[in-house]
Amino acid sequence: MVDRTLRGKTAIIGVGETRYYKRGDAPDPEFKMALEAILLACEDAGIDAREVDGFVSYSNDRNDPPRIAAALGLPDLRCSTMVWGGGGGGGSGAVANAAAAVATGLADTVVVFRGLAQGQFRRYGQGARTQTASGAGAFTAPYGLMSPAQSFAMRVRRFIWEHHIGQEALRAIALTSYAHAQRNPRAVMYGRPLTSEGYDDSRWIVEPFHLYDCCLENDGAAAVIVTSAERAKDMKQKPAYVLAAVQGSAYRQAATAHNAPDYATSNFKTLAPRLYAMAGIEPQDVDVLQCYENFTGGVMMSIVEHGFCRPQEVNEFFTPANFFFDGGRLPLNTSGGNLAECYMHGLELVIEAVRQIRGTSSCQVPDVKISMVVSGPMVQPVSSSIYCAEPNP
Repeated sequence: MVDRTLRGKTAIIGVGETRYYKRGDAPDPEFKMALEAILLACEDAGIDAREVDGFVSYSNDRNDPPRIAAALGLPDLRCSTMVWGGGGGGGSGAVANAAAAVATGLADTVVVFRGLAQGQFRRYGQGARTQTASGAGAFTAPYGLMSPAQSFAMRVRRFIWEHHIGQEALRAIALTSYAHAQRNPRAVMYGRPLTSEGYDDSRWIVEPFHLYDCCLENDGAAAVIVTSAERAKDMKQKPAYVLAAVQGSAYRQAATAHNAPDYATSNFKTLAPRLYAMAGIEPQDVDVLQCYENFTGGVMMSIVEHGFCRPQEVNEFFTPANFFFDGGRLPLNTSGGNLAECYMHGLELVIEAVRQIRGTSSCQVPDVKISMVVSGPMVQPVSSSIYCAEPNP
């Protein structure tokens, strides 16, 4: 049988990220920051930028690879792809595309990047100022349902109601991210700790989301470099081998007007079995998890749908102690994540997963062999990836 898996065939050998700014505060153009992140990733990998021959991005990134190739002086651009869909659902999917390109010989050295400067362009999540509402918006916008927080809150409320889950579960996710950010000098919320009282006293955005249940809004750029597992052995950094990377969407999850038949879901139910099958592992083998927090409710449903606990176990399982990097059952978002490190559409989560494999995280989990990333719950498509210290564990 033809071997059609990506398992262990590629690795991330370089990571780079600019300084992360509050939305609108970046002093440089978005394109310049994307170039800076790519050059920093090349420096981290110990390669010349002109060795790059492919680019992958997601979430409709505005930074065009042919223009990037021209700016960097690349002699040959062999691969240029985009994962469709908004939000962070394509973060791990972009890694999958890069790994597929390398594994099949379309390119040798592929950069996955995300540049984001909302202060220079239209703000994400802002309701459109128009005289008419058409398409799916005609069923929601006239009634005030316009923002991502409002849309995703409805799915989360259904899940909470069906499984009798308390607000404490969401609070645990927020407290964990902020606690980890206090050990990470790169984090936007470094030096701004969050207490249980601070969480409870913060204003409602839309129930069940308090202010601290919602991700940050940031400007900046990030990049990772993917190459073959064989080449990665001789590179500057310890490789983070791509054990699995998949993307997808379940039946009618993109149905308009909130009428998907499976509503209370983060959209990973069909994807997670494929992820574990490719990786050849089970949930209990994962040492550390980076799970995209557009909102804490998406993390909750994603953890359930990736098999770390059952819905009826959420109230017991979701505690800061279980998620803390030092001794937790499932160390979670060890850089601070989208809630407290930065919102780079989740590519910073991939970078943190790599750091955990390298042993260089500011919240390093001991003896990490398997590091997982969950990208963009509740959008369509979503994606997940798994990284390993060895190509064939």
